[in-house]
Amino acid sequence: MSQWFTNTFPNVVYQGWSGDTGWWTSIIQTLYMTFWSAIFGGILGLIFGLGLIITAPNGIAPNKVSFWIFDKVVSLFRAIPFIILLAFIAPFTKLLIGTQIGTTAALVPLSLGVFPFYARQIQVALSEVDSGIVEAAQSVGSSFWDIVFGVYLREGLSEIIRVSTVTLISLIGLTAMAGAIGAGGLGNMAISYGYNRFATDTTLVATLLVLILVLAVQVTGDFLAKKFNHK
Repeated sequence: MSQWFTNTFPNVVYQGWSGDTGWWTSIIQTLYMTFWSAIFGGILGLIFGLGLIITAPNGIAPNKVSFWIFDKVVSLFRAIPFIILLAFIAPFTKLLIGTQIGTTAALVPLSLGVFPFYARQIQVALSEVDSGIVEAAQSVGSSFWDIVFGVYLREGLSEIIRVSTVTLISLIGLTAMAGAIGAGGLGNMAISYGYNRFATDTTLVATLLVLILVLAVQVTGDFLAKKFNHK
């Protein structure tokens, strides 16, 4: 079996398991970028998504100026292709991290690249919360934060989990492009060590590992969304 694998996937074996270009290193780099970018970008996206819902004309605190700012910032960042965003914010990344190359440096463009997408997803998810429940909470004198946490986030939890799953899968795709700034990861393995060197077996295995990661996220997300569905 071992000999068959070595003969069939010689380039996969050549890459090795550990080291700077090893498979385990690439897996950890992908998980590292996905996890921290999901945290930072998720918090930013949740703030902007809530801002869009709350300050909308029919929101609980309508404010034209704030809504305009939230809307334009999200639209502006969504309009920038991610591969260009990597280069465009390089000076800001260097100012923040101290370098514009590497796995940690990639967290900045990844977070800024995913947050507008997540903000729009959150906006759509929270817009489906029954307005009658919001009005009922207002009629009994619930505070602003009670409505935000007790109505919007609680009632919309299942849908938030669902859109978070979609966003997380998109983020895994973005990590593949982060290889352009030396971030490493499975995407970089597939392109730099697979496609560019005509090592089809390396590309195949890297793609399979990404698919396994995406499948794990999808299954977990579907389970949690179903578990917290109040309907």
